Amino acid sequence: MNSPQKILLIVHAPPYGSERCLSALRLALALAAREGDKPLLDVFLMSDATVLALPGQQDASGHTLQDMLEQLVGHGVPVRLCKTCAANRGLLSLPLIGGVSIGTLAELAEATLQADKVITF
Repeated sequence: MNSPQKILLIVHAPPYGSERCLSALRLALALAAREGDKPLLDVFLMSDATVLALPGQQDASGHTLQDMLEQLVGHGVPVRLCKTCAANRGLLSLPLIGGVSIGTLAELAEATLQADKVITF
C-alpha cells in the first residue's frame, strides 16, 4: 500500500473582499473528507488570511468561515497561523478558533519540504 500523499495548503487571501479564502477552505474540506486515498493535509494561514482564525469571520458572500475551519480541525487537519503575520495584525493575544495554533516559518519550511504538493490561495 502506498503512503498517503502530503498536501500543504497555504492561504494568503483575507476572508473578506474575495472568495479565495472560501475556495481554499472548500478544497481543503473536500480533500479531508475523501474516502480511500485520503491525503495528509496541512493548512498554513499567512498574511491577511491569519484573521480567518478569529471567530465569526465571513467571506465576501457572507458565508461564516468559522464552521468550515472547525470542520477541518475536526478531521484532524493541522491549521496554523504564521506567527509573524499574526503578530503584525495584533492577533497573538486574541482568542482563536479551537484547534488552530500559531506556527513558525521553520514549521512552514519543514511542511514545504515534506509535501508532495503545495497549493496556494
